[in-house]
Amino acid sequence: MRKSKFKSYTLNNITISNAGSEGKSIARHDDKVIMVDHAVPGDIVDLKITSSKKSFSFAKVEKIIQPSPDRVEPFCSHFGTCGGCKWQHMSYEAQLKYKQQQVTDAFQRIGKFPYPEPEAIIGSAQTTFYRNKLEYTFTDRKWLADLTVKDELTDSEHLGLGFHIPGRFDKVLDIETCYLQASPSNEIRLAIKDFTVKNGYPYFNAHSQEGFLRNVIIRNSVHGELMVIVIFKEDDTEKRIALLDFLKNKFPQITSLLYVINGKMNDTIFDLEVNSHSGNNFINEKMEDLIFKIGAKSFFQTNSNQALVLYSKTREFADLTGNELVYDLYTGVGTIANFVAKNAKMVIGIESIEQAILDAKENSDINKIANTKFFAGDMKDVLNDEFILANGKPDVIITDPPRAGMHEDVIKKIMEIKANKIVYVSCNPATQARDIALMQELYEVTRVQPVDMFPHTHHVENIALLALRKV
Repeated sequence: MRKSKFKSYTLNNITISNAGSEGKSIARHDDKVIMVDHAVPGDIVDLKITSSKKSFSFAKVEKIIQPSPDRVEPFCSHFGTCGGCKWQHMSYEAQLKYKQQQVTDAFQRIGKFPYPEPEAIIGSAQTTFYRNKLEYTFTDRKWLADLTVKDELTDSEHLGLGFHIPGRFDKVLDIETCYLQASPSNEIRLAIKDFTVKNGYPYFNAHSQEGFLRNVIIRNSVHGELMVIVIFKEDDTEKRIALLDFLKNKFPQITSLLYVINGKMNDTIFDLEVNSHSGNNFINEKMEDLIFKIGAKSFFQTNSNQALVLYSKTREFADLTGNELVYDLYTGVGTIANFVAKNAKMVIGIESIEQAILDAKENSDINKIANTKFFAGDMKDVLNDEFILANGKPDVIITDPPRAGMHEDVIKKIMEIKANKIVYVSCNPATQARDIALMQELYEVTRVQPVDMFPHTHHVENIALLALRKV
């Protein structure tokens, strides 16, 4: 027998009680959790239940009866459609409160281990225009909130350059103003669209895989260097040169103008050649007295100013005296490794991406840092007895894994190493708590420091200091 189709219904005068995962908020009704889009804790609302599971439901706000004291007016016209900045309707003070709570909840509910009261979350001095990298996508059929106007639009009015709608690889929201990256990011994107529309450049179609223009990546540094990468489906030399020359002349502040030819079925450029049209093939970012060279494919924390705060706290937690051997796991382009090297005897960085390791070595060379070594490979394969015998047993381990956390084999090896302290930097407190719980037999958590890297989102970075238990 086929299940009957779910029929949406309305609940009236429901109080939003808390912040939830993935930028949603939480309400409760009849002992059932309701996950709500675009609500703020403290709101009293009418909810439209859009789907329901055994223990929870999903809903959207139908009407705000009484707004929360923490509710503010969203500053972006794309709020609610664009997948970014999901918390911009919540005051920044409230955002920080719920991010701090996210860390506490993860440690209590998932980790279930003793830990000291987390130190007050460090907010971002900049809450808009803080990102140093954005990627936009061309589309020949932009997302329309009102489909009734579809047939009234001309072909050029269907074109869009912006961000993917959440969960849809084939739907792109045309962006007018984005508040994530400083000027001239918006001006460059709008100029590219204006030039290419006027000159009849074909925009990409994700279904047919046809169209000349695919993506634009804009990267900048705190000190004013600017990189623009245009990704084309194929190489039409005349059209490519015309567009890139237009950008070069209109925006002389671009210090690195690059292009990529991507004929693949996906948008990633990591396996493709990056070509230079004008300027350098990199930009530089400066942190304290260090310079980091950033190429088109380089990973770097996307909030440069707050990254300095994060790395300074990481160095503080490590509390190095100059005599320690440090392992920096998941080192990326060696940012943390190079940042703490002056306080250590030696820093060993390990990272799975070969290009990142090449960048890490180059960053050490640029800064004349001689006490770092970097190795490429899967962490669970590289970090073995032979590696430790060859490089020495670390006194301190710094680990900054991806959102999924550390592999159990890596945790097992860390437990065998028994370094005096571990500084665990995480962009996901849930997997961080899970990993720390597996190390509780040998390590105790002595400090916890949340850091907000991404204002107006639910994401939070967290640093935990683990000390080896005394026998």
